[in-house]
Amino acid sequence: MKIKSSTLDDGKLVVLEPKGSLVGGDETDELKKTVASLLDSGNRKLIVDLGDVEYLNSSAIGALVSAHTSYLNRQGKLILCNVNKSITNVFVVTKLSTIFTTAEKREDAIYAIAK
Repeated sequence: MKIKSSTLDDGKLVVLEPKGSLVGGDETDELKKTVASLLDSGNRKLIVDLGDVEYLNSSAIGALVSAHTSYLNRQGKLILCNVNKSITNVFVVTKLSTIFTTAEKREDAIYAIAK
């Protein structure tokens, strides 16, 4: 899987768009490597658009929690958007809904991260 990446705001904001299922294989490793590369290059604003993600497991949740923590530790922001109902339910049950900042639409996430 290739994670689509877009940059906005003169490269200061990156939007990642994983697709399919994130279940701890190559796709989750790719997400981790992409996030690490972004952080190493100085990025401090990341939106992860989950609109095309059908399913994620504990490995993917761990990758997202790690990314969130890494951004916070570097005074950055990470926002998830277009999270489907089943993934939202997982976040609610695991109490991660209190950790992650989420937005319904990408436009809302862009607005929120710009503050």
